[in-house]
Amino acid sequence: MQSIDAPRERPAPSHYRGLSLKGDLVQGEFTRPTLVLAIKEDCLGCRSVLDAPRDAFGDVATLVVAARPSAEPGWATTLHPLIVSELLLQQLDVRWPPFYVLIDPARGAVVTEGVVFGPEQVREEIAAYVM
Repeated sequence: MQSIDAPRERPAPSHYRGLSLKGDLVQGEFTRPTLVLAIKEDCLGCRSVLDAPRDAFGDVATLVVAARPSAEPGWATTLHPLIVSELLLQQLDVRWPPFYVLIDPARGAVVTEGVVFGPEQVREEIAAYVM
């Protein structure tokens, strides 16, 4: 059973741009399969993502993205890169957190997506795409 019935494959941007929690500009390029994890305040699934070790999702880069900054404790201490970028969420057509998309930069596409319940569930759902 998947967290979403059928993923919507769609174009993904090749670059991202946002702000750190301190307000500094953060930008980069998607150069390897990247798991983008959309989070929000007061969210149990989001907390488990933020508390997860770097390798919790398998051999994939991670980028945690929020539409707005927060002072929630786990946001500042996560081991995963975290940016605030409402634009990136719009470009990826992520409408509600907690949600994930997996970007394949070679194809320039979102190849799978789903609702976030926890790191183990996400890792299991993306495993077939990360080889």
